[in-house]
Amino acid sequence: MVSVADETLLVQFGYQVSDNSMAQLKRVIENTKGFEHIGKHILALNDNLKPYDSYVTLSSTKDYFKIKNEGKNEEEIAKINEIIQKWAEKYKVKLQKVDGKETYYILGVF
Repeated sequence: MVSVADETLLVQFGYQVSDNSMAQLKRVIENTKGFEHIGKHILALNDNLKPYDSYVTLSSTKDYFKIKNEGKNEEEIAKINEIIQKWAEKYKVKLQKVDGKETYYILGVF
């Protein structure tokens, strides 16, 4: 069954609502420990990152939400990383940095 909340998440993250995207979102939610406590905060983080052309998305390789830091220079990258780290600390979210990239997987609340 398709949830309106799930459809809203997909639209907020820029996805078309389809059977495939809904199935992927369902896997990601199930894999994100404590999602019910941080779902709305993930959307807020995405909104806070948009002015920097950075965003939260669904990973295409793992069943996690992924944070992409698309800063244009070292100063902006550092500022975005600070936003991400403060968000993670505030909501007690565990992140996993992707080696060699300014990208993080959201593992969940720990």
